[in-house]
Amino acid sequence: MLNKILLNIANQAINDYFDGRDSIDINKLLVNYPHLQNPTATFVTLTINGNLRGCIGSLIAHRTLIDDIIHNAKSAAFGDPRFRPLTKEEFKNTKIEISLLTTPQPIEYTNIADLKSKVAKGIDGIILKSGYNQATFLPQVWESLPNFEDFFQALCQKAGLSGNCLNNKPQIFKYNVEKISQ
Repeated sequence: MLNKILLNIANQAINDYFDGRDSIDINKLLVNYPHLQNPTATFVTLTINGNLRGCIGSLIAHRTLIDDIIHNAKSAAFGDPRFRPLTKEEFKNTKIEISLLTTPQPIEYTNIADLKSKVAKGIDGIILKSGYNQATFLPQVWESLPNFEDFFQALCQKAGLSGNCLNNKPQIFKYNVEKISQ
């Protein structure tokens, strides 16, 4: 039940942006679903025919669940710098997926082999930090990059680092998600 509510909130947030209005009755939703008040980190991913069309989220819970979904849905549709803003026509064919994140936990590791033994492929989302550079891949990215080496090479590059940045022992955090999709 709550999953459908969350998808409806994301859908309505995007539709409201198109229509220049704010029709989500947050107070009513909070009365009916108090869980929406809990601080929760979320990602909203938009796809069209299986192709990524926008993905924006929060790694750390700093807003209520309802506010985080509204913000990230609009940002994924209209503010992902990799894509032009979503059109109303495209939105008719857009699939919404919401990921609810657990709190990221640091992984202490001594070398790449040790790190590999502590990462659950297909289950763990990963945050990589080195200096001011940072990037994350949701657990769903393992579907397209199932090989540990390829996954981390792409993550290093996403962070603006060399593909072999694991040799420099960056900070690594892992988290899990509850995936909700249409």
